[in-house]
Amino acid sequence: MSNTILAIDIGSTKICAIIAEISDSNEVTIQGHGITKSQGIKKGAITNIELASKSIKKAINDAKRIAGSNITSATVSISNAYAKSLNSTGIVNIPHKDISIKEINRVMQTALYNANVPNEYEVVHVLPYNFRVDDQDFIEDPFGMNASRMEVDVNIIMTQKSNLSNLKKAVRSAGVEINGIVLSGYASAIATMDEDEKELGVAVIDLGGQTSNLVIHTGNSIRYNDFLGVGSNHITNDLSMALHTPLQIAENVKVRHGNLVESSHEIIELPIIGDEENRNGVSLEVVHSVIFSRVEEALMILAKSLEKASLKEQIGAGIILTGGMTKLKGMRELAQAIFSGMPVRVGYPENVNGLFEELKDPAFSTVVGLLLYKAGGHTQYEIDFQQELLHSKSIHEENLSDIKIGNTINHVEEISLGKSKKEPKKEPKQRQQEQAISNDLDDNIISFDDLPDLGHDNQNPFKKLANWARQLF
Repeated sequence: MSNTILAIDIGSTKICAIIAEISDSNEVTIQGHGITKSQGIKKGAITNIELASKSIKKAINDAKRIAGSNITSATVSISNAYAKSLNSTGIVNIPHKDISIKEINRVMQTALYNANVPNEYEVVHVLPYNFRVDDQDFIEDPFGMNASRMEVDVNIIMTQKSNLSNLKKAVRSAGVEINGIVLSGYASAIATMDEDEKELGVAVIDLGGQTSNLVIHTGNSIRYNDFLGVGSNHITNDLSMALHTPLQIAENVKVRHGNLVESSHEIIELPIIGDEENRNGVSLEVVHSVIFSRVEEALMILAKSLEKASLKEQIGAGIILTGGMTKLKGMRELAQAIFSGMPVRVGYPENVNGLFEELKDPAFSTVVGLLLYKAGGHTQYEIDFQQELLHSKSIHEENLSDIKIGNTINHVEEISLGKSKKEPKKEPKQRQQEQAISNDLDDNIISFDDLPDLGHDNQNPFKKLANWARQLF
């Protein structure tokens, strides 16, 4: 049975909502989308809840109208702006020797419990990047393995509670409840990475309108994330000031003439701010210089952040650039020069079923990543913002307390638990039921007396349990 989902990317320059269906085989088919200009949001943070809510509502309504759906819950992106991360470790013993989902959940929750999460922060993702089973390191998937001890190293991504609360208020005011929150850089990585890049380790840089995000994916999950409050809008502002022209004209100049590789001596006529009659002649060489210096500065800062992460040697697949700013000509070549010795490519969102032409653009990597996250593209065994373990194992959870030997063990446990408490006076019917249970014990098909001892110091545990039960009765 298919599952309808709504994904909303709440960016600083645009808000995009997509309604899609996820089939039983986790295939995503897009039904409708809506895109509006952001209001009340600056550098990834909500600055006006009412304006932000109106923008979100318009995008959702457009998507609903195209899809013909009235969905009321959504998965939303949250900016890296106020996100922090810390590492933690969890260790548990495996009493029954086989590792089940229960044990994996226990070790993940232990790692979260051991972390020193500040009071003003709320956890969004707990991402495991290394499992150890006994003394064996770098286990890809511990499920089903035989072991006596399991450890996990996790990267915990958290965000300020106030920022999260404002986001929830804005989305709820738009008539939608939040059922999933995903870090925007993480969503962009899901949409653009392929399996080889995940295996080798890769850095994903999302160059947006007002912000730029960096995430490093190694060891099966996100290991590092950073944020830079610079985006393509800053280029527009720089051009507007340098050329003394209105912002909209500066934006048009950036889109039509922005080139990071080659400059031209051509002169273009531009209107002057506050002067509608006169025009100013500007050389495209000046345009090239302004754009180049701003983009170079941003990439240099991101390169320093990459060095600071101390994970550069684990990034075998290099850099993926995505986001709206990558549409500038020569972006890949400039990044290649700055991130020397590392391969660089521009990443487009994965081509899911029904992807509209206008969405086949690096600017929409985050929203497509949200859809893929809900379709199982998340890190295996991560804990989400609702503190639930996400996994793809379709299994029947083993409950080892239900293992029965001729029903005897269970009966002994139930009766011994009951006898250990002071009980109120029982009705005759209740006494009859307990007598029947006692008779069952006497007539059971297994005689505990016949069970052999396992050694002088290690008596048969079933025999010990039976003796204990006799003493109670």
